[in-house]
Amino acid sequence: MEAFDVLGDPVRRRILEVLADGERSAGAITEVIRAEFGISQPAVSQHLRVLRESGFATVRPEGARRLYAVEPEAWTEVDAWLERVRRHWQPALDALTTEVARGKRRRRRPA
Repeated sequence: MEAFDVLGDPVRRRILEVLADGERSAGAITEVIRAEFGISQPAVSQHLRVLRESGFATVRPEGARRLYAVEPEAWTEVDAWLERVRRHWQPALDALTTEVARGKRRRRRPA
């Protein structure tokens, strides 16, 4: 599964946001996702499986619990894609920043 197929799902994106704050147990992830999306524990487990198999998350056993964490290496593909397209919008953003700064300077000048 390609990176953007994985990230295209709002539940998986939210799981990754939760994991961005640090390692979490499957139960803790399920609590957050069930509260926000109203989906079952087996459905959350399926999303976690997709994240594991696609390389976006790692899991390690700790006793009876399974602890999940974000896998930074998976973001390489996403970052490479962003770098290729960033060059198309970066000049426009730079120009916008310049215009905003000019507008602020004009407003500060006495009339």
